[in-house]
Amino acid sequence: MAAPAMATEIDELDAVFVQTAMAMEHVIGGVILRGVAPSTLFFSDRPQRFVGHLATTDFVGLWDAGEDSFAANPPNAVLAFLGQDASTPEGVVLEIRDPVLRGEELTYRATVLDGTLPAWVEGCTLFIDPFGRPITLDSTIGFRRHKRRQATLNAM
Repeated sequence: MAAPAMATEIDELDAVFVQTAMAMEHVIGGVILRGVAPSTLFFSDRPQRFVGHLATTDFVGLWDAGEDSFAANPPNAVLAFLGQDASTPEGVVLEIRDPVLRGEELTYRATVLDGTLPAWVEGCTLFIDPFGRPITLDSTIGFRRHKRRQATLNAM
């Protein structure tokens, strides 16, 4: 399927994208996902409840496809980390731009919107908003609520 047609089909699903990587490195102006999975997952909420995946190379190819592309309207994303120690944040909210995929390394230019990026962490998952739809207030509140609940559970 051609990139514009695939972008339109996924856009109609209002799909969230999920990328996993073996590690994340914070570099000046961005992040590098090292050992990124070859597939990018996507899923939609009610009423469709559709789940699928596409090659990460295809996802990067969709970046500037369509009227409301990620290139025209950069998405927000939550970068979540596997718990390692007290200094590792649970997650960081970012605006991501300009993906570059080289082998198993995926680089994004990124602006931190909430949280603090560690210099390096093993094991991460990047949750990317649907095409043309920024993180909603409910999503941000839900993310913060989750952080508070985890802090409470860790204190017990």
